[in-house]
Amino acid sequence: MPDTRSFLTKHEVAAWPAACAPPEGERDNSLAIAMARHGLNTPAQAAGTYWQIGCVSLEVTQRCNLDCTLCYLSDAAEGYADPSLETLFRRIDRIYDHYGPGTNIQVSGGDPTLRPLADLVSIVEYISSRGMNAALFTNGIRASRHMLTTLAKAGLRDVAFHVDMTQERRGYENECELNSIRADYIERARGLGIRILFNTTVFDGNRHEIAELTDWVAEHADDVHLASFQLQAETGRGVLGAHDGGLTVRSVRDAVAIGLGTGDPFGLPEMGHPDCNQYASLMVAGSRRRVLMQDKELYTRLFSAARGFGFHDRLGRWAVATKALRFFLAKPGLSFALAKNMTGHLLALLPAFLKGARRIHKLTIYIHNFMDETKLEKARCESCIFMVASEAGPISMCVHNAKRDAMLAGGNHAAASSAEALPPKHMKGRLRRAHFSPRHRMVKGTDNIKPEIAATKHLG
Repeated sequence: MPDTRSFLTKHEVAAWPAACAPPEGERDNSLAIAMARHGLNTPAQAAGTYWQIGCVSLEVTQRCNLDCTLCYLSDAAEGYADPSLETLFRRIDRIYDHYGPGTNIQVSGGDPTLRPLADLVSIVEYISSRGMNAALFTNGIRASRHMLTTLAKAGLRDVAFHVDMTQERRGYENECELNSIRADYIERARGLGIRILFNTTVFDGNRHEIAELTDWVAEHADDVHLASFQLQAETGRGVLGAHDGGLTVRSVRDAVAIGLGTGDPFGLPEMGHPDCNQYASLMVAGSRRRVLMQDKELYTRLFSAARGFGFHDRLGRWAVATKALRFFLAKPGLSFALAKNMTGHLLALLPAFLKGARRIHKLTIYIHNFMDETKLEKARCESCIFMVASEAGPISMCVHNAKRDAMLAGGNHAAASSAEALPPKHMKGRLRRAHFSPRHRMVKGTDNIKPEIAATKHLG
């Protein structure tokens, strides 16, 4: 079949507008409009129906203490000074103006923990003061128990630890060995009242381990709330480039299903464009796992009936409970079918309680499929649920990454004037010089490493 996708040209990427600020007193409904335009506003579609955006990344620094082989940061990124708190507060205000209270904001970078803890406290407190949800996205190296405790008191809701083999952490040969780091991070965050999330980049070097990693995550569902698998993409940065073609959303779905032992758990609800996001929700008790929305016909009926009932997953807990009670009283037939379905889940989980399980935990699995910078599909960019806060307003993460240097240059970041001003990379002991010399092409060899990187790749 012919490829009917419409890709953005270089000119369109360069000119791609950040969303204009909505009129005072009105929230941005561009996501709902995009869902309808591209035929994605199905009964089970959550984006633009139950929330106006999935999340917004607030990049508080471009500095990082790792040097990932699939890094999305600009080669010149670490030459840019951290944005001021005043700048960040202004961007937080613009996020609120667009999407309102309850919006999820990722405090990210680079690695945000390289900023002073006092700065992070101020950022989290300001997000919370606007009625939005703050999550810390970090590689975890500097995210100590003290830091997480302090941020939890300031209002932090989530901490997302990014751990995978693209980070080239010394002494670890595969993803399963990295589980010792993941377990340590769980210990740091346990009991603080914040949800624990894990992010993993899936690439040619670890895709054969995704099933085993998923099984590990499910075994730790008493602490881990969510696991996100993000497919390798060619950003024009890093050193790995594009994958070999065998890595697909379908292959990751299959690997996750094998790891869970449940069959394919993905499908409902729909979260934006299906080529970008796949979502699964599970009930876990001990070693038993159940896909919450396995009965797709039943839950499609539920979402269809709930669309006009005023639900919003970012309402307060009691407001949601009150609306749910009214909804189920108004839909007795559907309520009975849902109760029967839930009873089946509970009976299937019962053996786990007989073996000592104490409660049922909810585990969410996401698959995020970011686009190559030269293959940005217009429909997917317009339907994006993962935005980045810029000076001009929220912009699609994939578009932002495709023109990251331009976004930084126009975003109140002071740039370094020479290569010598750039900080050394802690893990590889090299400077990022690409911004100050002709850009090298990828080496077509076994290592597939840029020439300026090859000489220093294994230095400590």
